[in-house]
This record gives sequence, structure tokens and C-alpha cells, in this order.
Amino acid sequence: MYSNLDRPPLSAADLRRGLDPYYAELEVVAETGSTNADLLARASSSDSDRTVLIAEAQTRGRGRHQRVWVSPPQAQVAMSVLLRLRGIDPEQLGWLPLVTGIAVVDTVRNVTDIDANLKWPNDVLVDGRKLCGILVEVATPGPDPAVVVGVGLNVTLSEEELPVPEATSLSLAGAEVTDRMTLVRALLRELASRLTAWEAANWSTVDLASAYRERCSTLGARVRADLPGGDIITGVAQDVDENGRLLIDGRAVSAGDVTHLRAQ
Repeated sequence: MYSNLDRPPLSAADLRRGLDPYYAELEVVAETGSTNADLLARASSSDSDRTVLIAEAQTRGRGRHQRVWVSPPQAQVAMSVLLRLRGIDPEQLGWLPLVTGIAVVDTVRNVTDIDANLKWPNDVLVDGRKLCGILVEVATPGPDPAVVVGVGLNVTLSEEELPVPEATSLSLAGAEVTDRMTLVRALLRELASRLTAWEAANWSTVDLASAYRERCSTLGARVRADLPGGDIITGVAQDVDENGRLLIDGRAVSAGDVTHLRAQ
């Protein structure tokens, strides 16, 4: 019996019964260090593909640049998916975090009626506050790479439980729906739909780029990009290129922390 009626546990059996046929396997665990780390290890020791792992709590969740975060039990969707992307150009892998961001934004909009959007590359924001983080890691490189897609969506976290003041949760944002079973099902369907269409298009990013531009609040904004190594770029975010890199006054940025600056 769970103690918090606002945070019921996920039912793996029910999720499997309604699982999109794109996926081969789904598992829910009570606690783990990192769902991404677990599936990275599994990718190197098996031929698992289209495998979903969800944790009710994470003690060593990972974000970009090796940032660590902890999820309170049953307050988030902490989920990773192991995929083997056959025939994809390695340079196109830079689009996978962006594709995942599109799927999360559409899930939040459709299920909760909240106007979420993306900050490049894949932070999901509501009113400028971070609702969801996404981390994509390559398990085995090569022409048919194995990759792990990790999603951490804040669902019922209170202000006191937020990892940083700039974060938010669905409940704090006034979501109409905060049922995690509904959110997981919808998110897996959206992700499967995007990935299936992308593969069917022979990994072309033309349609994806158009969808991403429609959902990305960074484009057109004046931004500051803090790059690995300490360099800083300030300018207008004009577009994303064919590899998903952000173009700031004509300069392509593939990694870094981007801050939206207030208009002067």
C-alpha cells in the first residue's frame, strides 16, 4: 500500500498491456541509480532493442555535462529507452535528442493542455521554467548504433522538492492531468510515431527540422551560449542546421549551456 494518494505507483502489467507495438519490452523498478546507466550496461551485454526501463525513484540520475539529480519516489516519469538505429548516418544522431524533445512537448500539450516548448537543444520549458530534461547516450557506435534515450519529466514535485528554483512540475504549472500511467503511455506513443516516421524517411531531417522549429522558443531569441572549454558566444539564435546544431549569428554550436537573454 502506498502512502501518498497523489503519487500512485505505476503498474508494469497495465503498461505492457497497452504498450505500443513499436516496443519489445517494458520494465518498472522501484529504485535504481540511473535508468540510462542500466540500459547502457544492458546494450553492451545483450542484443536488446526497443526496451523501456522506468524507475519509480532514481538516486544517481544523469543530465547533460554529467550533472547528477535525484528523483523523489513516484513524483516523476524517470524513463529510458534502448534503441538500435539501423542504417542511420552517425552525424544524424545529433537529431535524436531533438526528436525526443518534440515527442515530450507534444505529449505535455496534448495530455495536460499546458503550452510547453523547447529550449535548444532539448530542455522542455513551461513559462521559462524547466519541466523535463533529456539525455541521449551512445552505447555502441558504428553504422547501426545502440543508443539510450533518457527522459526525466517532473510530474507532482512541490516547490520544495524541485532540484533548482528554475525548474517546475506539471502540478505546479496547473496541468489538467498528472496521472503518470497516462503520461507514460502517451509519451511512448509519441516517441514511437516520431521514430517510425524518421526511419521511414531514411533518416531525413527535413520534416523533423520543421517540427522542431515550430516548438523551439530559442530560435529568434538573443542568447548566450557557454561552450565546453570556457568560450562564450552571444547573439541571435537564427536556426538549427542539418545536424541539429544551433546557429548563433552564423556560428554552429553543437554543445553548451544556452541562456535566453532579455531583449534590450
